Amino acid sequence: MKVALYSRVFKLDDLPVLQTLIRSLEEQQIDFYLFADMAQTLNEHGIQTGDRVLFSDHEELLSCQVDAFFCLGGDGTFLNALTLVRDSGIPLIGINLGRLGFLAGLEESQIQSAVADFVAGRYDIEERALLQLESSTGLFGDCPYALNDFTILKRDTSSMITVDAYMNGDFMNTYWADGLIVATPTGSTGYSLSCGGPIVFPGSGNFVISPVAPHNLGVRPIVIPDKSVLSFEVTGRTDSFLCTLDSRFATITMDHQLAVRRAPFSLRLIQFHGYSFLSTMREKLAWGRDLRN
Repeated sequence: MKVALYSRVFKLDDLPVLQTLIRSLEEQQIDFYLFADMAQTLNEHGIQTGDRVLFSDHEELLSCQVDAFFCLGGDGTFLNALTLVRDSGIPLIGINLGRLGFLAGLEESQIQSAVADFVAGRYDIEERALLQLESSTGLFGDCPYALNDFTILKRDTSSMITVDAYMNGDFMNTYWADGLIVATPTGSTGYSLSCGGPIVFPGSGNFVISPVAPHNLGVRPIVIPDKSVLSFEVTGRTDSFLCTLDSRFATITMDHQLAVRRAPFSLRLIQFHGYSFLSTMREKLAWGRDLRN
């Protein structure tokens, strides 16, 4: 059995967590590969990785033929892992080194038991829908996918922008706002939630469209089927705007043609027994707690 270890920005303060994970893997006789940038950080601080096999991109990860992909960090690290895993079908396990950790849910104290459960097959695979961006200029190269959300935002100005939105070719609405978010169920607990969007359960087959600071107060977030194809035309007082896929961004103009749809593949998450979307919501959002006392 082989796994990949990945961290986007590894800090020495997180070394005890990595050591716990490596020790647990070795106890279960699991071989592991390291993300190249992560190994370089360790080597720079005198922590030798020896002749450990490294990977730095999607193709090198595929050549490792791993059984799982461990993400060490916050949700941003988990989102960035999509650019490496893509449509490989490699399941992801998140170890939280950040703050909330909706996606990266395991804490250091749970690592040893989680690795044992992984070896024993005591887990479920949860499929998470992805967004795919289609653009007239090939934005985001060969990875135009997002696990959380796609956004169009104003850039370098206080003036709002105008976004004409179409669903399956039919005109839907004109948004006068600071921007527009299209979120997956996974992304419904992120930027969309902070803009008043609803929480949508994974597997519900929906997207959420949430305006960012809309000028028309009658325009509220809406939920649509994820079989829909959304297209957009953007105008404003400036020549350029911001377009994002999760934490990645690109500059666009009024000439760009943009459309989003559900990607033809899903991201696979390992969900250990005893953990669920509901338990995560209760824990991370403090549901059922009286914080006044």
